[in-house]
Amino acid sequence: MRNLVLEKRFINFYESLSFPIVVFDTDKQTINANGVFLERYGLKKEDILRKRCHHIFFNSNNPCPPANCQWDLLFSVKMPVRRTVKSVRPDGSVIHEDLVFSPVLNDSGEVDYIVATVEDITRSKHMEADLKKTNEFLENIINSSVNAIVVADMRGEIILMNDSARKLFGLEGETRPKKIFASKRYPPGEAKIIMEKLRGPRFGGIGKLNPIETNVLDETGREIPVEMTASIVYQDGREAATMAIFKDLRPGIEEEKKRESARMQLVQSDKLASIGRLAAGVAHEINNPLAGIFMYANLALEEIHEDNDVYENLQKVLAQAERCKKIVRGLLDFSRRHEPQIETLNMNDIIEEIVSLVANQTLFRNIKIQKELDADLRPMQGDKSQLQQVFINFTLNAAEAMEGKGHLIIKTSVRNGLIEIKFTDTGSGIRPEHKERIFEPFFTTKSEKNGTGLGLSVSYGIITRHGGAVSVKSRVNSGTTFTLSFPVAGE
Repeated sequence: MRNLVLEKRFINFYESLSFPIVVFDTDKQTINANGVFLERYGLKKEDILRKRCHHIFFNSNNPCPPANCQWDLLFSVKMPVRRTVKSVRPDGSVIHEDLVFSPVLNDSGEVDYIVATVEDITRSKHMEADLKKTNEFLENIINSSVNAIVVADMRGEIILMNDSARKLFGLEGETRPKKIFASKRYPPGEAKIIMEKLRGPRFGGIGKLNPIETNVLDETGREIPVEMTASIVYQDGREAATMAIFKDLRPGIEEEKKRESARMQLVQSDKLASIGRLAAGVAHEINNPLAGIFMYANLALEEIHEDNDVYENLQKVLAQAERCKKIVRGLLDFSRRHEPQIETLNMNDIIEEIVSLVANQTLFRNIKIQKELDADLRPMQGDKSQLQQVFINFTLNAAEAMEGKGHLIIKTSVRNGLIEIKFTDTGSGIRPEHKERIFEPFFTTKSEKNGTGLGLSVSYGIITRHGGAVSVKSRVNSGTTFTLSFPVAGE
């Protein structure tokens, strides 16, 4: 490899530069370097002459792989080659440097020597690493938010969506937001209204939107109630993006429904307890004069011949007195608060007994009774006679709702740790305005001749005294399902 003699003015040129320069011949041997280079690496000129580049840079004893510095490429393409390297200085500090190898061509267009420039990019690398950490930290903060966060550019295209937002909009499987527009996440016209509020001063100030309740659309187009806050992101005084934070209101709405249901059950229980105490007093007060009516009416009948017109009237008096007696008995059953005779029971056995009891009655001749009894049903503790009364009541109510013709399903199962018994009929159903009153004493949709309005009230009392609950689902002309829930024995 021939030795290249550099012109003095060329040497003066690169000596005047403020960044390190080293010159190699075509065999990778060092033939010169400027003062900045020597100072950077703590070398003298005699230390570098005729040394290969890997002995100069970074005080490394490892050969420089051709693939790394792409030396051959300098001769084939005859264009500068860039390479970024990381090295450890003798003092243990880590530095990053950007190396540019540039071929210098002779008059024939061949490479005569290579000039390498060195730029210390350690600071920018550290800044880049710090920026990456900051971005990762901010991304973790955004993704840790329980509320959905969405950022869109001013064209409305979503550019950022955190994990909660992907869940809210049904995009959990997406690693990045779909190329969709924010306006498609709202019901028609809603996005325009929101932007008008954002740009106006009335709803939080220009560029800000105080919490409002609205609806958004998930991936299937279903509306989701949310509480929303939003802001416009400005850059150089111009609108650059919009950011919205959404709080899913569905859990709160469901919780409020549960609280309202519990409150209504408590009100119902208090109401029934009060009425029960009143009913007990009324029943005992009525029993005494009622007994007198029976006695004197029967005595009068014995004194009057059947052909007498009064005889028929006295029979009517006795019939109405019998009806009063039935009502009083219902009142006493409703108000009864004595302790049940507790024993371990299998609900399937009681249902089998009830079905066999009612199946041959005239009312059930045209009703198909279908039993779906869980063979592994766990036992419960309760008063057998009282529970029989409850099941007979629901069975008879179903038959009357179907007017003696239809399909009754009685199903038992264990769900959420509770024994469930369902009575499902294909009857006329319960009107919505009647649903909340069906367990009230004396409320009935039947004629006076056919009902006193105490059957479901009595059943409700027995169920709650057994630690159970009852719910109803019904559609007019489509049937009704009563669901009774009881705790498992020992739980």
